[in-house]
Amino acid sequence: MLLAVATLWQREVVRFLRQRSRIIGALATPIVFWVLLGSGVGRSFRAAGQPESHGFLQYFFPGTLAMILLFSAIFSTISIIEDRAAGFLQGVLVAPIPRSALVLGNVLGGTTLALLQAVILLFAAPFVGFHLAPAGWIATIAVMTLLAFALTCLGFFVAWSLGTAQGFHAIMNLVLVPMWMLSGAIFPPSGAPVWLRVVIWINPLTYGVAAIRRCLYSAGDLAGEHLPSLPVCLLVVAGFGAALFALCVRLADRYEATAI
Repeated sequence: MLLAVATLWQREVVRFLRQRSRIIGALATPIVFWVLLGSGVGRSFRAAGQPESHGFLQYFFPGTLAMILLFSAIFSTISIIEDRAAGFLQGVLVAPIPRSALVLGNVLGGTTLALLQAVILLFAAPFVGFHLAPAGWIATIAVMTLLAFALTCLGFFVAWSLGTAQGFHAIMNLVLVPMWMLSGAIFPPSGAPVWLRVVIWINPLTYGVAAIRRCLYSAGDLAGEHLPSLPVCLLVVAGFGAALFALCVRLADRYEATAI
């Protein structure tokens, strides 16, 4: 099982590294979005309870990290549809390995790709006012790893259920953009209407963004944010990822190679 997981993980990483346009698109789009929107809004935005020196460019930084994780993790799983069309998936399904190895190998590959891209942007944290201690760096990367795993499981679940790349893009764009916008990435939940706050707090990505924000900011800087505690955020994200992984394994177990 470990050999199968490692092989599928390596295949995902190597295939991604060979596609330069995919690397540029996955990383450059969120960074450009962060710079343009952050610079445009500038100091006209200030979250409640935060110092005036904290502009939107800094507030938006955790949300941009989450955006990179979200889009990179989700769209890495489109390889499931491509492998099905090429016949590779059928070969894996008839191999003498558990279906959980198939799921785990692909999910770990997507998690790795999303994390590597987010870490590249994380190195820019000191330039926007985040001066992290070594423990802060480790905690932020650990949180991003957990979130990337959960989001890749979400992408795997959708990709396995759909038959075409066009359908995958349509469904994921319909889900991803609202999911990201209503996660506290662009505006704080505390300033939203009551009905919108309810939607935000039932969104699992909200807790991922809040966890990243808690790792980057000091406790005093988040005094007015009313964010859930870090243990609560980790529990929700971990539970979300574990539930989706179990669903992915169950979905893979239900399909035979001849049905794919």
